[in-house]
Amino acid sequence: MSYRKTFKLISGFAGGSALLVFAAAAADSRGYFGEQRGETTSRWPKFTVLQAAQPAWTSANHTPAPTGHAWDFNWDKRDPSALTNGKKKESASEDPSSEQDNGKPKATRNILLIRHSQYNLSGSSDKERILTPLGREQAEFTGQRLAALGLKYDILIHSSMARAKETANIISKHLPGPGVDLVSCDLLREGAPIEPVPPVTHWKPDAVQYHEDGARIEAAFRRYIHRADPKQKEDSYEIIVCHANVIRYFVCRALQFPPEGWLRMGLNNGSITWLTIRPSGRVALRTLGDAGFMPPDKLTRT
Repeated sequence: MSYRKTFKLISGFAGGSALLVFAAAAADSRGYFGEQRGETTSRWPKFTVLQAAQPAWTSANHTPAPTGHAWDFNWDKRDPSALTNGKKKESASEDPSSEQDNGKPKATRNILLIRHSQYNLSGSSDKERILTPLGREQAEFTGQRLAALGLKYDILIHSSMARAKETANIISKHLPGPGVDLVSCDLLREGAPIEPVPPVTHWKPDAVQYHEDGARIEAAFRRYIHRADPKQKEDSYEIIVCHANVIRYFVCRALQFPPEGWLRMGLNNGSITWLTIRPSGRVALRTLGDAGFMPPDKLTRT
């Protein structure tokens, strides 16, 4: 077989990497590396250069080395094994495994975090910061989207601020089935959860605001973001209408990312962020700030 035919054959079967090695071997055999044909000096040292250019696909480097802290399965302090440790059995005949199984969560919680719609920024008080006409239209789109998902919603919790309450009321009209309970919560009010890293120049709350708001928003996280109670038998779908800072902080905390990075994310008005919390304590982010159900000319981020 001629050199040219052999060259084409290897190119077709092995691709670029084999072609490179074959071409180097041919060049070496013709003395292009400084040797004359027939010399007995080993050619392998010259191939180390070519080998170094190829990825070393070994079993050791298929999995990247973990960075940061390991996942804390007891992040919500509801891990059944942690709850039962140190407890004395009331009866010596009681089956420990049975007790532990009864105390394990079996349902998955789906938490849909909705950012309020566009509101009147010029209002001097919270009562005046109501939704704009576009904001009310955005809330309609969000309600329609939640209804189209075909889920059975268990509860709708909203911040006590006017813009969140109004958004929740509009959304609730679209939810299927019997009326979903609306619950107002002061803990979900907008605020400064923690000083962002890297810092920004356009927004610098006082240290006392971080101190006060941070504790309140963290309390809201602990109240609403956790695995299901062992008594819960079926998966749940819960809606929380609140604010961008609160949602971004919740996402970082739930995923065990550094909470100081919350300001690196942006959320459109009326967008949907979906967290799933498994019985094991695993958390998944299904969507972050989804607003694709709105026409492009209706999107805002005020």
